[in-house]
Order: sequence, then C-alpha cells, then structure tokens
Amino acid sequence: MVSIPSANLLLHICCAPCSIACAEALGREGEGFSLTGFWDNPNIHPFTEYLSRRDALTAFAGQIGLPLVLHGNYGLRPFLKAVAGDPGSRCSYCYARRMGSAARYAALNGFPAFSTTLLISPYQDHERLREAGESAAREAGVSFLYRDFRSLFRQGQAQARKLGLYMQKYCGCVFSEEERFNRVLP
Repeated sequence: MVSIPSANLLLHICCAPCSIACAEALGREGEGFSLTGFWDNPNIHPFTEYLSRRDALTAFAGQIGLPLVLHGNYGLRPFLKAVAGDPGSRCSYCYARRMGSAARYAALNGFPAFSTTLLISPYQDHERLREAGESAAREAGVSFLYRDFRSLFRQGQAQARKLGLYMQKYCGCVFSEEERFNRVLP
C-alpha cells in the first residue's frame, strides 16, 4: 500500500456511478482521505454523452459536498487524431492521456497523490491502467494510489440507480459505442 504524506487526494472521475463506491472507500468514512474530484475525459463521445456524464457528476458532487474540478474540454478531434490509425490501442492512449492530466494537475495544485475511479470497472485493463498511473505519477513527481475497487462495482451501480443518476451503456469512446452495437447486430 502506498503511504501518502498528506490526507489530500485528487480523484480522477470518469462518471458519477463509478465515483460512488470509490469516494466512500477512499473518503473520510473509509481510508480517511480528503478528496477532490477531477473531471477530464476528452475520450467521451458524442458531445451529448460527454455533457450527460459531466452534468450528472457535477450534480452528484454537489449533493455529497465533493469539491470538483472540471478540467479540459470535449476532445473529439484530438482523441480521434491520436487513435484513428490504431483503434485497438486506444485504451493505452486514453489511460495515459487522462492519468497524465490528473498527475500534472495534482503536482501543480499541491496534491501529493491521485487515483482514478476507472479502477472500479471490471471492463478496464487494470494492469495497463496501473502502469499509466504510475508512469504519469513519476513524470509529475506525485504518487499514484492504486486500489482494486472491482469488488465494489455492483454495489456502486446499485447505489447510482437508487439515486437516479445517469447510467451510461459504454466506456465513452466512439469505438466502444461501435463495439456495443456490433454485439447486438445480426
């Protein structure tokens, strides 16, 4: 387990449903961190999906008193430019991009460490995600707090439904949306 010299932790958040159990586990009721949420997800497409997720998170953060930083913008063109040549490696780019952004923000704003709610998803590649977080942390001079929250995934999803939060159907990128529909097409 990583020892964090301060109780302040920047938590990269991919969406409101994934944030629930992570925030509970890491926050004052769990490990005792003082959390600040960090939204930077230029991979989410289309724009209406980006807004739905961002706005649901903003509302939820307000309900639970979580400070939230909305960082970056909708990033269709830069994301597509970076991954169009090899969509199969898009997750590596996406992890590196978002973990790098969180690590730099943490370093510039006095957070000794950061983590991500992506770690709750059983659909994410944890080893690649962990490597991206640790690499970004080294480059920025902060720590990456790895926790395997996958056992809390169903609990967090159930809480999100109970709260009436927006529940997405795919990870966010246009390629995962395509894969979702390809599974149901004849």
